[in-house]
Amino acid sequence: MFNDSQQVIIASVAIVLFILVFFIFKRSSTSQPYSNKPEKNEISEVAAQEQAEVVPELKEEPLSEVPVYGTEEGAFVVTTPICEDKLEEVTSRRNSDKTIPKRSVPPHGKITKQNFSEFEGERILVAEDNLINQKVLLGLLAGSGIELVLANDGQEALDILENDSNFLMILMDAHMPRVDGFEATRIIRENPKYDHILVVALSGDTASDDIQKMKNAGMSEQLEKPLRMESLYNIIYAYTGKETPKHEFVDSVMRNNLDVDKGVQTCGSDEEFYREILSEFITDYADSSDKLGMLLRSHNLQDADAYLLDIIGVAENIGAHPLGEIASNLKLALSDTHEQSYFILFDHYKVQLNRLMEEIREYL
Repeated sequence: MFNDSQQVIIASVAIVLFILVFFIFKRSSTSQPYSNKPEKNEISEVAAQEQAEVVPELKEEPLSEVPVYGTEEGAFVVTTPICEDKLEEVTSRRNSDKTIPKRSVPPHGKITKQNFSEFEGERILVAEDNLINQKVLLGLLAGSGIELVLANDGQEALDILENDSNFLMILMDAHMPRVDGFEATRIIRENPKYDHILVVALSGDTASDDIQKMKNAGMSEQLEKPLRMESLYNIIYAYTGKETPKHEFVDSVMRNNLDVDKGVQTCGSDEEFYREILSEFITDYADSSDKLGMLLRSHNLQDADAYLLDIIGVAENIGAHPLGEIASNLKLALSDTHEQSYFILFDHYKVQLNRLMEEIREYL
């Protein structure tokens, strides 16, 4: 057994050995003689330098408010959205761009069935569900050389067009069973194959809202029911490319400026009295266009209205129906103070008055 002093010595040696072994082990674990790795601070500096060389300096940009839409996986394009109102405007403009050449209708006298022979060879599709109206049109254009093709509703009209689109125009009733005129016209206007065909509304609706609805559907013109012969003639004339020989047209006008039989009948079948009335008409109304023009240019529409009413009555009494009709249309147009379209009718009045005066002087 060791005594106390020996035990103390052994314990001290053991502690020294333990401490020595600990330091030797610690030094061997932390020592790396073959490593070229930089110290921690060196690593930070190198990484920062490399990152600065590879990645350029980014400038802060404001985020775009334009939405981005994906077209397919991994691909995106920047798209400017179209406002719905703008899209509707573009669509409407595209439909309205399908215009058909139109020529002005010169002043003319009373239209008869014979005048429609000027359009011989033209073809018109009539979409009308009323049999009486169909018969009226057939009778009106009978013998004119104009070919009429009848459809009883909008769907029949579309079916006909599928196989035959060689038409000058379609007279389209607005209100029909199955497919009405509005829907049929929209379908027609969407098909480029029918761009050459004029669509004319047949309707008794004459309010501005109704007419605008027809135009929105693609109906370029409107004929009021009951149909007037002159209105139909004017529409066909305006959209045919045929030039009517001037001498034939003027002759027709001259023969119809003055209805002598009607005038003599108004004067109690006394032709001498009728001649006196015509002479007075020349005296009193030969310069009526000058007086009327002065009133219109000075915007004295009330006096112009009264003067036109007087002319209408006198014109009908002497059998000058064309002049009376133009005067009536001019009187109605006076309410259009914004567009002042009455000046166009006034020009027609001047031409018609001059022709009437020539014919009266010939007769006298």
